[in-house]
Amino acid sequence: MSDAYARLRHVTTATITTMLLKKGIRKCWLSGTKPLGKPGERLIGPAFTMRFVPAREDLATPASWGNPISTRAAIEAMPEGCIAVADAMGIDSAGIFGDILVMRMKMRGVTALVTDGVVRDKVGVLKTELPVWCNGAAAPASVNGLTFVGWQEPIGCGGCAIFPGDLIVADDDGAVVVPQDLIEFVLAEGEEHERYETWVVSEVERGVPLPGLYPANDEAKARYEAWKKKG
Repeated sequence: MSDAYARLRHVTTATITTMLLKKGIRKCWLSGTKPLGKPGERLIGPAFTMRFVPAREDLATPASWGNPISTRAAIEAMPEGCIAVADAMGIDSAGIFGDILVMRMKMRGVTALVTDGVVRDKVGVLKTELPVWCNGAAAPASVNGLTFVGWQEPIGCGGCAIFPGDLIVADDDGAVVVPQDLIEFVLAEGEEHERYETWVVSEVERGVPLPGLYPANDEAKARYEAWKKKG
């Protein structure tokens, strides 16, 4: 899988959404997941899922942070290289993780954190250097608006269904989910799509009009194949 990850780093999330559209999948871009810090590299990893539900006053308390089912316990179960994906139902008034928890993820070798919710302690989170895709920052703790209920189960995040082990790809356009059974398809189709678009850009730069070029007609396809053979 490491070879697949290396190859997918050259395939944008924009291209991935187009490839998945060929399979009829429209809900693959996680709404509300934006890079928290400066632009960076494209990151890839298997999803480690976490789920929050609306806050219930008898359960969502500071004392709950010490329970066996807690965000703290979930972090200790995260394998190296995973991308932590948290379903926070799009709630932007309670930060699901702060700097200490994010630092622990970093120390455990987690690749990134992706959520449709928000974080707290933004300055400290950025200092951890763990890449984060989220919907912003808020001072209140998670229990102000959410109850944590479990990890490594199917979730809905940013309007997308995500199962543990699905592939997450995140870049400056946001985060997308690739179902496990479609990874090879996206890889093969995505690489060719990126190659074709590189050629299209070179054609546009020399003044070629788009009709017949993007998408390609037979004449454009022939010129593209000739370009590929030249290397």
